[in-house]
Amino acid sequence: MTPPASAAASDPELEVADTVGRLMEFWGFKRPMGRIWALLYLAPEALGAADIGEQLRMSTGAVSMALAELTKWGAVKKTWRPGERRDYYEAETSIGRLIQKVLRERELSLVQEFAETLAAAERKFSEPGASEEDLVQFKRTRLRELQGFAKLGESLLSALVSGKSIDPGPLLKVAERR
Repeated sequence: MTPPASAAASDPELEVADTVGRLMEFWGFKRPMGRIWALLYLAPEALGAADIGEQLRMSTGAVSMALAELTKWGAVKKTWRPGERRDYYEAETSIGRLIQKVLRERELSLVQEFAETLAAAERKFSEPGASEEDLVQFKRTRLRELQGFAKLGESLLSALVSGKSIDPGPLLKVAERR
């Protein structure tokens, strides 16, 4: 049995796809990833790569590369239809789960790396033979402030990816500081 031919994406669907593409590009992903995810999110049934390319006017290669990345991030999943040989794709519809994954695998690891770099720099300033004691002390104080900010960021991101409630108070206090 042949599945029904997918209808062409409507102008509003294309506008949403383009807007999601720009938003994802702002977050550091490739624009086609956002366009494809939005098209699949709005689709009532899974679509094949050729259908996606046709509706979004994208090349086969661009669709394939974006689908591979989206699959890696868990934003889309492959599915199949009985009697069909080609793959079909559907969007992950839990937007919260997607955001948690990105925060956990990208932002949280970056904040943790930042904290480690700050701690290493502070240790180097504490080594014997550091010159210009006043300047070294100034830099160590500033590094400790950055470390506090990194710890705050790590705790907020950890809470977010764990699904816990977040108290914005500590973040607001940092913003109020001179």
